[in-house]
Amino acid sequence: MEFEVLISGIGGQGIQLVAKSLALAAMAEGRTPLLTSEVSGAMRGGHSLAAVVIGDGALKGLPVVTEAAAAIAFHPMLWEDVARRLEPGATVVANADLVHLDASRGAIRLWEVPATELASGLGSLQVLGFVMLGAFAALTGVVAIESLVDAMAEMLPPYRRQHVDANRRALELGAAQLPARGAPVRFPEPVGRPA
Repeated sequence: MEFEVLISGIGGQGIQLVAKSLALAAMAEGRTPLLTSEVSGAMRGGHSLAAVVIGDGALKGLPVVTEAAAAIAFHPMLWEDVARRLEPGATVVANADLVHLDASRGAIRLWEVPATELASGLGSLQVLGFVMLGAFAALTGVVAIESLVDAMAEMLPPYRRQHVDANRRALELGAAQLPARGAPVRFPEPVGRPA
């Protein structure tokens, strides 16, 4: 089985860090992840997109994601391009403070999280990505929150270690926003850490 997720937003929102955390967490749980990124020329403010493909076994090739089962939308920039790449009925977790999508036609299953507001409440907009990732992980069960915490901590360079606790709180707060396994991914039981 393969599960594809598109993570979309703008540069500076942590899209690439979130995607790498998801891929590392999946690997820690015995899955095979592949990751690609598309970024505009602007370091901050330009479009940023990551695609993470998670398999329960070896993947056949590079993750050229033409159709995805899920998306995480941080910002509305270029959303229509992302929406065209979603399977019918795809699970979408959107930042309700910035992204306003119409799910009335049933093309997507929409779950909204007030991520900007929640990140502000934690004292830093820089944790917005981890709020979104925590919500997505809880909703889909694709990886355990503790696996995400471990992956995030592993990736942070020494000069950013002071952010581990804030990022962990953001993941946990995000996870509390949506029903656990409300839109579950049907992987076999994890080989590594239990879900």
